[in-house]
Amino acid sequence: MDCDKCGRESVMHAAYSGLHLCEEHFLASVDKRVRRRVREDGLVPDDATPEDPQTWVVGLSGGKDSVVLTDVLHRTFEKDPRIELVALTIHEGIEGYRDESVDACVELTDELGLRHELVTYEEEFDVRMDDVVESDPENMAACAYCGVFRRDLLSRYAEELGADKLLTGHNLDDEAETALMNFLEGDVAQIAKHFDASLGAFDERASDDDPTRETGDHFVPRAKPLRDVPEKEVALYAHLADLPAQITECPHASEAYRGEIQELLYQLEENHPGTRHSIMAGYEELAALAAEEFGAREEGSTDLGECERCGSSTTRDVCRKCSLLDSIHAA
Repeated sequence: MDCDKCGRESVMHAAYSGLHLCEEHFLASVDKRVRRRVREDGLVPDDATPEDPQTWVVGLSGGKDSVVLTDVLHRTFEKDPRIELVALTIHEGIEGYRDESVDACVELTDELGLRHELVTYEEEFDVRMDDVVESDPENMAACAYCGVFRRDLLSRYAEELGADKLLTGHNLDDEAETALMNFLEGDVAQIAKHFDASLGAFDERASDDDPTRETGDHFVPRAKPLRDVPEKEVALYAHLADLPAQITECPHASEAYRGEIQELLYQLEENHPGTRHSIMAGYEELAALAAEEFGAREEGSTDLGECERCGSSTTRDVCRKCSLLDSIHAA
């Protein structure tokens, strides 16, 4: 098929829009969607100036999503003195797998001339995910441990790096899967926590089981500028742009429920193109309403305190992260 924009040979067909696009117009369409999301979410404040630039920390794992996001953001703001990008990579301690993705991160940031920070579970928590999976003191999936530790480090280091925003590479499929999971589980509180009313965007604010740092009145809001782009299009973009991205799945990935939701979503999208976009359109409206309701409830709440070990916000004496670390070190 020919490209609908210029007549050249197309490289992709978007069933949800009906468009056939050549390489040039496909790459441009992804850039446009990311930049539109940045604009619509108001990520660049009106008062940002070259004298007082914004620092955006990008969670760079080396996978296709974070690599594409970093590349698009770099080209978008390379000549904009109001925005400084910093790449933050977390090494979980997974033999072979993470070493390869760190190499991809180093290659990309060197090529783009970006500041790159690397932190490890071993240095921060004295644990490696390979060992955690082997001992499994809480009888949980590997992703349950890893998610808690990763979010803590992303939040803490974003704050230490003076970030005004923390950006992650969640794509449309990721977000639609999470939306379905939260809805099917009836978890309205979690829906509310995924929305930042100040940005008009999802920020994955954490619950007590999912700690983030909030030192004093400072909180680094999160944003997901890639969330309008389907996963397969992100992968195609990385391939066509010849970006250094790791495509191997984590050997410990075992989120069975998310896998079922993923298969369901694939089938729905194949039979009814545009399902993912429809899910997210409704979910964003629902999340905004839920955030408003739960925010009003929490204004008068005094239940949220600080973890006596690390200072993270929590409703317990010891937060989930520290509790997990206690179990792991005692095993």
